[in-house]
Amino acid sequence: MIVSLSLTDFRSYAALRFAPGERRLVFAGPNGAGKTNLLEALSLLVPGRGLRGAPGAALARRGGAGRWAVAARFADGLEIGTGGAAQGPDRREFRLNGVKPRTQSEVAEQLAAVWLTPQMDRLFTDSASGRRRFLDRLVVALEPFHARQIAAFENAAAQRNRLLGEARADARWLAGLEDAMARHAVAATAARLALIARLNATLAAGAAAPFPLVRLALDCLIGARLGAAPALDVEDWLRGALAASRATDAQARRAGYGPHRTDLLMADAEGQPAALASTGQQKAMLLGTILGHAALIAAARGQPPLLLLDEPLVHLDIARRRALFAALAGADVPAWMTGTDLEPFAGCAAARYMIREGEILAEA
Repeated sequence: MIVSLSLTDFRSYAALRFAPGERRLVFAGPNGAGKTNLLEALSLLVPGRGLRGAPGAALARRGGAGRWAVAARFADGLEIGTGGAAQGPDRREFRLNGVKPRTQSEVAEQLAAVWLTPQMDRLFTDSASGRRRFLDRLVVALEPFHARQIAAFENAAAQRNRLLGEARADARWLAGLEDAMARHAVAATAARLALIARLNATLAAGAAAPFPLVRLALDCLIGARLGAAPALDVEDWLRGALAASRATDAQARRAGYGPHRTDLLMADAEGQPAALASTGQQKAMLLGTILGHAALIAAARGQPPLLLLDEPLVHLDIARRRALFAALAGADVPAWMTGTDLEPFAGCAAARYMIREGEILAEA
């Protein structure tokens, strides 16, 4: 639980000092008041680009000094700070208990955060890339090194694409890059499959009840092979497939094999794909998945993640709103939620605040 939070020149906040006294909090206010900015600041306490995926240059307050900072102290004494780095507007750095960590993974090992935003309501109808990013965030919350595997594959793939564009590409260099791509692709896919298996088991055990049961699966050629052969054999196959597809990949300017060709599938208990469900059903499935993931993190790490729910009641009927409030109370997870009004949260056991002109005011 966060016991103190400070924001400096972050988005719409010039200087905010806030000391929450509850595990669950609701913030309301008109559009543009800074509700999402507040949750975004919290999402940046863990490695990554936060719940908006914004570049660092966009985080500094307009008219401010050009550098931004977010810092939080937790009930167990943990202190995490992050902000714009002196090296450039798109760089940021962390402080862990006042000390710069050697790697961002050290921060990820101390705190996990999961979130839901209105943009994620389109998850099932948008492109596969959005679903991959969603899945990888779920993986990284439990396996921080997964982000390195994805980044390493993308780096090797980018080098290979440039090399394939040359008239006389060095075959040995290409083979070395394809070896790296195969190793990182298989490792990343194995991590995705492991997360899906664990999350499905958690959901089947009722972790997201009373939300509808959801089943996740991976539409992935590498994943299918991992289900039938050892990882080393799959790496050998992938190296061969990449070598054989050089001409095709040179024309397409992208690799035809890899974790970037994966899609996340989600269906209800009867097997109906989420893409065919109603908007309200999709929101319920997504909330159930997020709550199940939070339960999985709590079981694996011994403490729950920070749950950030931006406008979570949109598209939910009264019964599902009550189900969300009951699920949050039952899980006892620290949760920060937003809405345009406080009234819809009347049944939620949470402290209530209004945000006005960069200030957080307790409900009268």
